[in-house]
Amino acid sequence: MELHVRYEGDDDPEKCSARKLARFDLAELHHSARETPAGIVLDPYAEQALSPADGDVERHGSAADRLVALDCSWETAEKEAFKLDGPHRALPFLVAGNPVNYGTPFQLNTVEAFAGALCILGHREQAEEILGKFRWGHTFLELNEEPLSRYADCADSAEVIAVQEEYLEAAE
Repeated sequence: MELHVRYEGDDDPEKCSARKLARFDLAELHHSARETPAGIVLDPYAEQALSPADGDVERHGSAADRLVALDCSWETAEKEAFKLDGPHRALPFLVAGNPVNYGTPFQLNTVEAFAGALCILGHREQAEEILGKFRWGHTFLELNEEPLSRYADCADSAEVIAVQEEYLEAAE
């Protein structure tokens, strides 16, 4: 799958996982919404959860071949995400493995968001490849092994939400 990032550049360049992916030609950075291609937009504010059904090219056309993430501060994420074309999908419950947000649910950095989406859509090897560029990358997969496997086995967003509810109840 093609990985595209609508890049705001408002974070620490040394810790920016999107910039690192771009340096390895694993993702393409775009500096405006207009130049960002349509794709499945990973949007934490989306009303529908990402599911394997979103990878259906016949249903979603070429947008199903692209993942688009928004790399910006959490303060501007909701406003900026609305400007991106394509079906907007939220990632279900996953725990961060990166050193900044380690163990925090839903606080994934860009590479973790891509990796989680790739696993759910059946592209586990690509997820491992992009996470392999980070010393802590394997930690994300280890922390989320079970939920990622279960989400990938779901038929649609409703099933993903049902699985997510189990993890949310257990976390309370």
